[in-house]
Amino acid sequence: MSRIILVGPDFSDDFYHPVTIVPALAWMTVQITIVGCAGSYPAPDSPASCYLIDTGSFRLVIDLGNGALGQLQRYVSLEEVDAVCLSHLHADHCLDMCGFSVVKTHHPRGQGRRIPVYAPAGAQDHLGKALSPDPDSTGMRDSFSFIDLAAGSLEIGPLRVTTARMNHPVETFGFRIEHDGQVLAYSADTGPEPELLRLAAGADVLLCEASFLDGPDLPPDLHLTARQAGEYAARAGVGELVLTHLVAWNDRAPALSQAAQAFDGELSLASPGRRLLGGADPGAPEQAGY
Repeated sequence: MSRIILVGPDFSDDFYHPVTIVPALAWMTVQITIVGCAGSYPAPDSPASCYLIDTGSFRLVIDLGNGALGQLQRYVSLEEVDAVCLSHLHADHCLDMCGFSVVKTHHPRGQGRRIPVYAPAGAQDHLGKALSPDPDSTGMRDSFSFIDLAAGSLEIGPLRVTTARMNHPVETFGFRIEHDGQVLAYSADTGPEPELLRLAAGADVLLCEASFLDGPDLPPDLHLTARQAGEYAARAGVGELVLTHLVAWNDRAPALSQAAQAFDGELSLASPGRRLLGGADPGAPEQAGY
């Protein structure tokens, strides 16, 4: 039977309307903060996809979907972000790169260093057009150094990152992130995909999309159900499954119960706004700044 973790500032007596919150996961040497976890578009209580990985000396942002840039500044100053990884070029995973570029271009303290952005091919042009219709605009190029992702492994700061292509209508990469013997796997957006098993094998935490609930006539090759996320977690032998990319029109309780039918380990739903570090929430920084 799954161990379902219910953590949060509010609780509900109604099983069908619970508040089930585990928004950040603390490793011994690296902290993961879930900045946003809403699927497809921002929800009333969450930006779209965004995750901050902080080793103490290096800060990597995974995805920067619409609505996430403001919330990200609760946890890190934008000038302290060392690198960005974008899983794919759908708006709910990358659009707030435009706002990030505006900050870097126009902040009174100056542009600062160009940050590496690891993304699918064409990201600079795609995001440049979203930033400005002016073909001569250089804001995106001047702010960031874009590096095309490919399936394989690379070092990003002190982190070992392994990528694999996922099953989604646009080029999409899932990530396996390793640091000091700890492993996080992130599915990004995907339909059923064998490569997810390889990325997640033996991971301490699988952060897995669960956009769909069980039902007839679900679109193929787009997203996973919560039950399928549980099945991948079980087959990969992960220590903990956190369901993310939660679409606002779905009820959360069935997502948990359906995943629990397939996975008997620790299981929770992602939620933004809380950090877990040594059992305490340090809260937002007093001054995030640029």
